[in-house]
Parts: sequence; C-alpha cells; structure tokens
Amino acid sequence: MIGFEIEHKYLIRYPDPDLLRRFASPSEIVQTYLLTDNNETERVRKRCADGRCTYTHTRKNWITDLTRVELEDEISEEEYLALLSKADPKRTPVRKTRWVLPYEGQDFEIDVYPFWTDRAIMELETESEQQQVHIPEWIQVIREVSGEIAYSNSSIAIEIPEETI
Repeated sequence: MIGFEIEHKYLIRYPDPDLLRRFASPSEIVQTYLLTDNNETERVRKRCADGRCTYTHTRKNWITDLTRVELEDEISEEEYLALLSKADPKRTPVRKTRWVLPYEGQDFEIDVYPFWTDRAIMELETESEQQQVHIPEWIQVIREVSGEIAYSNSSIAIEIPEETI
C-alpha cells in the first residue's frame, strides 16, 4: 500500500514499566534494513505479539522532517526470509519492544530498546503536520526528534545515539 506517513517522534525518559503494562500493549519487533541503490530506505520487519508473527516489507522516502512517502506490504514468512538475503551488512538488525498506548483518541507507539535504560522513542502518526498532539502526563518528553536522522531506526542500525540526557 502506498501512502504518506506523517509522524512526530520524541525522545522520552524511560517509561515506567508498570504504567506501560497497565495502559499499553506490547509486541516484539526486529527490523532489518536492506541494500538500496538510491536514497530510499528499505526494510523488512518481523512483529510478534500474543504468539502470532506478521511480516512487512517497507520502502520510505523523506519529503519533510515529519512526512514520508511510504510503500508497505504485508508479506509471508518465506518472502521475509528471502529478503533477508539483501540485508545491508553495515546495519545491525534493530530489536525493540513496541508498546501501543491509546490516549485521547491517539495511538502512541513507545519503542523500548535493549541498549538504553534511561530513554526510549515515542512516535505518533498524525493526519497533518499541524495536528495538535496530546501527550500523556506521565510521559516525560526530553525533546522532539522528528527531523533528527540520528534517531531514525535506519541510523540506529548503524550507530546508537549516546548523548547525555
């Protein structure tokens, strides 16, 4: 499916695990970035929750700091395994636990990575770049990182940002 993805991304303090378990639902994700011949980002993703796994193949091109053109298709496990042969050897697969947090009609996605104990990334897809965002009061936002390439998963696959927060 081709579409536009308008996404706000925030660097947040590591969320309270008890509150996550109480208000959000988790899935385990592995994203592997593939070799490309252009500026496009291409990846495959395995996402598992409640004993069931789904697989997607995604291509993205940036338009603005918040907006990308996205082509995403659900694929079979066999297609996923075949595409892994095109993995970019310069990038490590990114593993994370994604918590989906519904709040005031919005679905926040909080990505908790195994290499950080003090921070996480929170994302929210919106209908427009100007749409107002209502962040849960128990989430401590350090700053918005929507336009910061270092906090994109494709960059994290190369180098993990280690700034002091």
